[in-house]
Amino acid sequence: MDDEPRPAGQPHAARERRLRRLWDREAGGYDRFMAAAERRLFPDVRREVCALARGRTLEVAVGTGLNLVHYAPSVLAAGLTGVEWSPAMLGHARRRASALGLDVDLRLGDAQALDLPDGAFDTVVCTFSLCAIPDHEAALAEMVRVARPGGLVLLADHVVSTSWPVRVLQSAMEVVSVPVAGEHFRRRPVRWVVAHGLAVERRERTRRGVIEWVAARTPGRPAP
Repeated sequence: MDDEPRPAGQPHAARERRLRRLWDREAGGYDRFMAAAERRLFPDVRREVCALARGRTLEVAVGTGLNLVHYAPSVLAAGLTGVEWSPAMLGHARRRASALGLDVDLRLGDAQALDLPDGAFDTVVCTFSLCAIPDHEAALAEMVRVARPGGLVLLADHVVSTSWPVRVLQSAMEVVSVPVAGEHFRRRPVRWVVAHGLAVERRERTRRGVIEWVAARTPGRPAP
């Protein structure tokens, strides 16, 4: 038996490697799964959220690129960057961008530690991904860091419900979903947004409060 002490971060790193492999395996069927979920729960959310993006834009956890078709030509002209943790998901996104004829910068990266400069983007977008990012608060902090002062942060996700029977179900689901797939059903990113001084401009909740999206401004005046 090996009694030598292990580095403190080793279990955490091992779990993240396992979750990345899981997302790589799921990449091929992800679009079909999301299409079914969107028809039932959030049919217009991607379009509404992405339509608010302005200027140079970053999408965090771009996945297979389902949002690419919803960005305005002005955003694409200003520059769209997408960061994704799973190489397989990123491969699907790049193929989608190529099929759409889009010139976008899609790169491998970690939402919890973005390899991007401070204040580089006018808009930062993250849809239906914070639920599965291990440290979602670190990811939110990174989104604010890379947005310019007065920049726009656009978030959409499934969150803790306003209905107590649904909350009970969500709690029961997390008993399995969190350890197995890292999937959280009771997070609510808007609480972090408000607590850290972002100014909420729009906020909507639907489907018994299970789906929520928010548009918020980072502190500081917009750049001229």
